[in-house]
Amino acid sequence: MNEPYVHKIFTGKAKTIGDPDAAKKIDREWTTAIYKKETDGPIWLSKTGLAQDEVGDKKNHGGPEKALFTYPVKHYTYWQEKLGEDNITIGGMGENLAVLEMDEYSVCLGDTYQFGDAVIQVSQPRRPCWRPARRYRTMDLALQIQQTGRTGWYFRVLQEGMVKPAVDLLLLERPMPHLTIAALNEIMYVRKEDLNMAYELSDCELLAENWRKTFKKRLRGKESDTAKRIFGPNK
Repeated sequence: MNEPYVHKIFTGKAKTIGDPDAAKKIDREWTTAIYKKETDGPIWLSKTGLAQDEVGDKKNHGGPEKALFTYPVKHYTYWQEKLGEDNITIGGMGENLAVLEMDEYSVCLGDTYQFGDAVIQVSQPRRPCWRPARRYRTMDLALQIQQTGRTGWYFRVLQEGMVKPAVDLLLLERPMPHLTIAALNEIMYVRKEDLNMAYELSDCELLAENWRKTFKKRLRGKESDTAKRIFGPNK
């Protein structure tokens, strides 16, 4: 297998689009930074993300545990064919890093990579939200992303530094080879009765705190309402 490779880097500012008075939810006003542009680099990567990058929803996106959203390039062929939309192209899911030779089955929680001058570590899968659905006018797209497991994942930044696209990622450490991104997605969305794994993950320091909280709730017999995340706000 070839080395993991950062193919492109994307950054973007948040903007508000849509009609606040639209009758259909998919046409209503929303704020997003999903429309990112390719950057040639080099660019500074801090503990909270790339310079000149923003998120549209600071409550649920961004922060140290979600410094870099990463998405495999190969998934775009699937979405183009599945949805019949040629305009779903690299960068279209709002990712910061578009990667080759990596996917949810080959990337594990806690994987630590040298990326240019920076060091980054896998923190969690992405929990898909309604924003790609608005962008591509497919109301259940977040649910499709979740069900197919083509979610992508986030990196936290252990060491800040300058980075650029078209470079290999050097794997420095793999502390949890049994916990791939695909496995985490399955435990979160399918194996909800597996309380042993819920207990293990609720106490796993390498897993982002918001995921740990979800598993702690599950151990108490509670599940989060996902409708707002998947389909967006009612207003």
